[in-house]
Amino acid sequence: MNLLVILITAVFINNYVMSQFLGICPFLGVSKKVETAAGMGVAVIFVMALASAASWLVFNFILVPLKLDYLYNIAFILIIASLVQFVEMFIKKSSPSLYQALGVFLPLITTNCAVLGVAVSNMQKGYNFIEAVVNGVGGAVGFALAIILFAGIRERIARNKILPAVQGFPLALISAGLMSIAFLGFSGLSL
Repeated sequence: MNLLVILITAVFINNYVMSQFLGICPFLGVSKKVETAAGMGVAVIFVMALASAASWLVFNFILVPLKLDYLYNIAFILIIASLVQFVEMFIKKSSPSLYQALGVFLPLITTNCAVLGVAVSNMQKGYNFIEAVVNGVGGAVGFALAIILFAGIRERIARNKILPAVQGFPLALISAGLMSIAFLGFSGLSL
């Protein structure tokens, strides 16, 4: 039951994009088309799940025993950067069109503070290995859900006549704000 609570909380209640406002750069930059947003969501799920597992292992089996736990930020960033390089090479080989569509935002997963945020959150909450991985997967699924929903909204908005003053990015920010308000409605859930 505890793992289910961690998963649901990470996806809906403490959504890294909609509630904690982490990972906004790729959220706004890659959300013009649902296909691209879905590709970014899958890449973030993979990176965030592996980063949660790897950062937990490095923190608990290397940094803490050596009394170097104050270096956790540097260690987590190195882990995330390595994983993103692996994902980038994999996507470049397996789906060149997705690689082109993601463009500069794929390497930006390295600096996506949502990925670093989940690793730090796992450490701060004292999760065990399984809980850390479940929190990482839940956070990543929440990110993917938010970006895909937002891309769908942006596609529908693009097909309508919009006042010139709010076309493009201003309307995207207004829509993101309204989505965030909707996700904050989940905060009333008591799990």
